[in-house]
Amino acid sequence: MTPGAIRSTIPARIDRLPWSPFHTRMVLALGTAWVLDGLEITIASAVTDKLTQPDTLALSSFEAGLIATVYLIGEVVGALWFGHLSDKLGRRNLFMITLAIYLGGSALTALTLGNGWGWIGYLYLTRFIAGMGIGGEYAAINSAIDELIPARYRGRTDIAVNGTYWAGAILGTLGTFIFLNVFQPSVGWRIAFLIGPVLGVVVLIVRRHLPESPRWLIMHGRAEEAEREIRRIEEEVRRSGKPLPPVDESKAIEIVPTPDIGYAALTRVLFREYPQRAILGATLMITQSFLYNAIFFTYTLVLGKFYGVNPNDAPLYLIAFAVGNFTGPLVLGPLFDKIGRKPMISGTYILSGALLIVTAFLFDAGLLNATTQTIAWCVIFFFASAGASSAYLTVSEIFPLEVRAKAIAVFFAIAQCCGAAGPAIYGALIGDGSEAGRLFIGYLFGGGVMILGGIVEARLGIPAEQKSLEEVALPLSAVQRHVGTRVEGSARLRP
Repeated sequence: MTPGAIRSTIPARIDRLPWSPFHTRMVLALGTAWVLDGLEITIASAVTDKLTQPDTLALSSFEAGLIATVYLIGEVVGALWFGHLSDKLGRRNLFMITLAIYLGGSALTALTLGNGWGWIGYLYLTRFIAGMGIGGEYAAINSAIDELIPARYRGRTDIAVNGTYWAGAILGTLGTFIFLNVFQPSVGWRIAFLIGPVLGVVVLIVRRHLPESPRWLIMHGRAEEAEREIRRIEEEVRRSGKPLPPVDESKAIEIVPTPDIGYAALTRVLFREYPQRAILGATLMITQSFLYNAIFFTYTLVLGKFYGVNPNDAPLYLIAFAVGNFTGPLVLGPLFDKIGRKPMISGTYILSGALLIVTAFLFDAGLLNATTQTIAWCVIFFFASAGASSAYLTVSEIFPLEVRAKAIAVFFAIAQCCGAAGPAIYGALIGDGSEAGRLFIGYLFGGGVMILGGIVEARLGIPAEQKSLEEVALPLSAVQRHVGTRVEGSARLRP
C-alpha cells in the first residue's frame, strides 16, 4: 500500500446496504430543505401585496418586490459560502448550522415592527439571512444524501427529495390563504412567516441524531470516526431485520487524505479535468432555472391578465400547478435508476419543452381558458419537474467528493443568477395582457431552452445509474490519481 494512504471499503459498505428505516428517517430529516424553500418562496410571494397595505408595513411596490430579490441573493451567497464550509468542516456540521440560520432569519422577519428605513433595512437583512440558510442547505444536503444513499437508490431518492419543493409550495399556499383570510392582515402575514421556523425546529431535533458522512470522514483521513459511523449505520439496518450483503473487497478504495481544497482547486477540476461535465451541469441548471422562474413567478399574471382570474382565486390554480410538479419526481424518479440517467434526463427535458411549444400554439390560437391552461402546465411540469430535479442530481454526483458541495453551490448560484432574468423578460412580454403574440414567442423560446438542455444531456450525459460515486468521479485523494487520472470518463496518465 502507498505510504500514508488509507485503504477503505466504506463506499462499498454503504452502497451494498438494503433500504431501511435509517434511510427513510435520513431522507425525511434532510429532504425538508426543499420543503422549506418552496414554503418561503410561496409565502413571500403571497404576502407581498399585503405588505403594501396601510395596516401592515405600507411598503411601496418596489420595496415589496425587493423582498424576494434579497432572499434569492442570500441563497446564492449562502450556497457559495456554506458549500465551501461543507467540504471543509463536514456535511453534518453544516446541515445543522444552515437550518439554524434559516430558522433565525425567518423568525426575525415576523418581528418587523415598522415601515421606517431602519425597519425596512431590518426586513431585508432577515430575508437575506433566511436565504443564506436555505442556500447553504442545498449544498450540504445534496452532498449528504448522495454520500449516504446506496447507489441503486440514489437517483430516485435525490429526485424525489428535490421535488418536495412543491410540497412546500402547497403548504405555503394553504397556510397563507388561511392566515391572511382568518386573521387581521397585520397579524396574518407574521404568522405565515412563522410556519417555516415551527417546522424547522422539529426537523432540527431529528437531524441531531443523524451521522456524519463516512465517505467525507474517510476522505479527510478520519478513519476511526468513519468506521464508527458506518458501524452505527450498519447496526441500525440490522436492528430493522434487514440482512447485510457481504462486502465486495475488490471495491476497496485507497486514498491519501488531502488538505482543504478551495474554489481555485474546484476551478481546475471543472475546466481542466471535467470541462464537458462542467458544460453539462451548467446547461442543465441554467435551462431549468430559466423556465421555472419565467413561468412560476408570472403564473398569476397570466391568469389575471389573459383569463381574468380574480387574485383571491389564484392560489387554487397554484395548488393544482404545484401538485403536478410534486407528483412528477415521485412517479418518474425510479425510472432514472432503472432506465438510466441519459435517456430519462434528456427525455424529460425534451418532452417538457416540446409540450410547452404545443401549448404555446394553443394559447396563441385562443383555445385555452384558465382551467385548460393550468391543466396544460400541470402536464408540462409533471415532466419538467423531474428533469429539473435531475439537474441537481447530476451536479451532485459527477464531481469528486472533495469538491462536491462547492460544485453544487457554484452551479446553483449560476442557475439562480441566470434564471433571475426569466420573470423580468416574461413580465415584460405579458404587459397589460393585450398582446398574446409576444407571450407566444416567449413560450416558444422557453420550450426551445428546455429542448437545448435535453440535447446537451443526450450528447454529454454521464450514465451514473447503479454506480458508486467513486466510480462516477474518482476522488481527488485516490491513490490512482498519483499514477493516472480519468478525465471525462477516459484514462490519462499524469506526468
